[in-house]
Amino acid sequence: MGRRRFWHMLEFDHIGLTSLVPRPGENWVEQSRCWVTNPHEHPERIEFLRYREDSPVPEVIRSNPHFAFRVDSLSEHIEGLEIIIPPFTVAGFAEVVFVRKYDAIFEYIVYLGGDWFGAGGS
Repeated sequence: MGRRRFWHMLEFDHIGLTSLVPRPGENWVEQSRCWVTNPHEHPERIEFLRYREDSPVPEVIRSNPHFAFRVDSLSEHIEGLEIIIPPFTVAGFAEVVFVRKYDAIFEYIVYLGGDWFGAGGS
């Protein structure tokens, strides 16, 4: 039996990993109450996330890596999936949503034309 053919392959953006130590170049995300690094500046496209104790981010996100993909529209990629964090805008440069798919955490990102926290590299 042949491999399933995908009509549209998603563009990988990064993998997110929780960090317990400060990392160079962290940016503060007020909605999530966490610091994040720019994965576009990491050779392996890793985004490190360091959460404050009062972060509203669900434990399932904090304790698991996530896989992020660039998309043109969030709605077409979340229908029928468990939404863990509903869509929100990050620092004016991206709209994101976190979902559970294949027993893993996925982030879908729509870049809005700006740069990663104004630093370039998107």
